[in-house]
Amino acid sequence: MINRVLIRIRVMQIVFAYYDNETKDLRKAESELLFSLQKSYDLYHYLLSLMIEVTDLHKTRLDNRKSKLLPSQQDINPDTRLVNNKFIAQLRANKALTEYMNDKPYSWSENDGYIKALLDDILSSDIYKEYLQLETCDYDNDREFWRSVFKNLIAQSEDLYDWLEDESLYWNDDVEIVASFVIKTIKRFDESKGADQELLPMFKDNSDQQFALKLLRETFFNSGEYLEMIGKYTKNWESERIANMDMVIMQIAIAEVLNFASIPTNVTLNEYINIAKAYSTAKSASFINGILDAIIKDLKANNKIVKQ
Repeated sequence: MINRVLIRIRVMQIVFAYYDNETKDLRKAESELLFSLQKSYDLYHYLLSLMIEVTDLHKTRLDNRKSKLLPSQQDINPDTRLVNNKFIAQLRANKALTEYMNDKPYSWSENDGYIKALLDDILSSDIYKEYLQLETCDYDNDREFWRSVFKNLIAQSEDLYDWLEDESLYWNDDVEIVASFVIKTIKRFDESKGADQELLPMFKDNSDQQFALKLLRETFFNSGEYLEMIGKYTKNWESERIANMDMVIMQIAIAEVLNFASIPTNVTLNEYINIAKAYSTAKSASFINGILDAIIKDLKANNKIVKQ
């Protein structure tokens, strides 16, 4: 689940935090990197459980309406399609999700205001209206309903972003990426697998975790060499005019170009330009692109890199 886009961002954030620290503690930085990636995996499970919480609140509301002193006919016989959603029933029984959440301190109960607002948004949405109009009430329709709700309502919710940012500093930049994996997970659910349905692993394989640690180590160990390369092409720039974030991004990009032969150079370049657009100044992307392009041409001319 933890992809290399998120890994690059995490390495950038950690290197930036240590940028002015003269006594860089690599072991501490590695621990911080792995911890931050673990928090992203926590968020994945947390967002999966959100759908269960919303369903439970809807059931509570329907039960309360039945208990009114003078319930209406609609109160007595409400539409229970959302409460009886087969996908949610499978998600609720999922062994991996239950075990993971039982070991974590996260709970949506402390933010019932957001849950209530989200439920109201769902019930008033066209997605829900279309769901109620379906002639067939089957598993596939139930799963597709929640995939659409998550993609179009939950993942687009500014309130969710604000609340998660307050909940954990590590989740500031995770929501969009992690939400995409929740949507992918919903699509993968198969009714025949029942409670044993597999969730996404934290890492696809060991190579991604090793990529994260090696990228951090190479950046730390060779920062002096990389800064010298950058300095060669920034002689005409006053140092105070170059953002620290730009320097960090370029160092990590050089580390990736030199130490990961299987990753095409243009892929690396594009990834870090995108990071610059999101995390640095308005002019950073074009600046970084120009400097890195010159460095890469120099490295290729000197046979330091031979990949495309």
